[in-house]
Amino acid sequence: MIKNLPKTPIEKIIAPVSRFVHLEYTSGIVLLIGVVLAIIWANSPFSESYHHLWETHFMVGIAEHTLNKPLHVWINDGLMALFFFIIGLELKREFMEGELSTFSKAILPMTAALGGMIVPAGIYYLLNHHTDTEHGWGIPMATDIAFALALLSMAGKHIPGSIKVFLSALAVADDLGAVLVIAFFYTGQVNFMALGIAGILLLCLVIGNAIGIRNSAFYLILGIAVWISFLLSGVHATLAGVLVAFTIPARTRIDEQVYSKTLRKLTDDFDREIPSNSTLTTSGQHQTIQQVKNLSLAAETPLQKIEHALHPYVAFLIMPVFALANSGILIGSDFFSAIINPVSLGVTAGLVIGKFTGILLFCLLMVKTGIARLPEGGTWRHMIGVAFLAGIGFTMSLFISGLAFSNELYITQAKYGILIASIISGILGMLVLRSGRKLN
Repeated sequence: MIKNLPKTPIEKIIAPVSRFVHLEYTSGIVLLIGVVLAIIWANSPFSESYHHLWETHFMVGIAEHTLNKPLHVWINDGLMALFFFIIGLELKREFMEGELSTFSKAILPMTAALGGMIVPAGIYYLLNHHTDTEHGWGIPMATDIAFALALLSMAGKHIPGSIKVFLSALAVADDLGAVLVIAFFYTGQVNFMALGIAGILLLCLVIGNAIGIRNSAFYLILGIAVWISFLLSGVHATLAGVLVAFTIPARTRIDEQVYSKTLRKLTDDFDREIPSNSTLTTSGQHQTIQQVKNLSLAAETPLQKIEHALHPYVAFLIMPVFALANSGILIGSDFFSAIINPVSLGVTAGLVIGKFTGILLFCLLMVKTGIARLPEGGTWRHMIGVAFLAGIGFTMSLFISGLAFSNELYITQAKYGILIASIISGILGMLVLRSGRKLN
């Protein structure tokens, strides 16, 4: 919102909401509300309605060409494709000009993410080796960026900005690893004809980018077609979101100097126009305003435009709805005995111990060998706190558990482990980051 611009009555009403939405930690709070509501609902007298709701079937299509899926499938395979689309946009942006764009920037968070995936997966596999549940080794590999960044922001203003950048880059690299794991290890039987159609459509998107198509509708329509093709192919449909994201144009049509120079000229033209002395602009002023709009569109990348437009919907709608649909675990009197099983223990140990050990050990190795340096202004206390926070694997871990297992018992056991590990990791991370004692 432009500063010093007179506010309408409705803008004054929604201003507090707007301020809340733009705080760093609000998406994590909304996500937490979704989790708490799901647990309360699933353990209330209305628990049957909770489970019945997500099994409600919805049909989309025409005549014989229809998709008839339960609501939880539309959420996990449909809405989450948009979540993965945002991840893809973030990855592309970070690889082009962000914290993963150069070797010196990327080496520490990429290495930390690698350690934070290998060690947790190894711990889970050791506890579930030669059992029906060993396929769940990918569950403790993920970090929930919304929860982790929310807690880091609430840890205090004394946390250096470089530490927040490091955690963001680590989580993005972690997401890349999770996407690759899903693609290669959690894909069922493949329909190569549908996959081939998806490949052709992706090629059309790449060509569209190359020849200069910047209209969002072009990428939206073909992107939906790619998602449907993936849904029918057997390869998990959410991966379509990442692949489509990488085809979105990420370059401006004009550079900063041309934009600034032309904008100043248009501003002068606007000022020279004789004012109409009414609530309406003159035809000349209106024409200048349209030119400013077109100029700004040329100076804006479609990637950043789409990411900025979709991010609030993903953060404040899709992720909370996913949490609400997938976090409804039963917490009965036998809860503590129910978590004594290889899946729950493997997930908990992997996220709490594995994430912490893997990230810190790989960071220590890179720093002590001189290959990388700690983030500017950061200390080992900060790194320990971040390593604990990375054990909050909520959204992605829940998602992978649904891919790893078809047995509802194993999925529930995985959810127990994810919930316990996320609580423990969050508490430990906050305690370390808020403590005044420096560990150098």
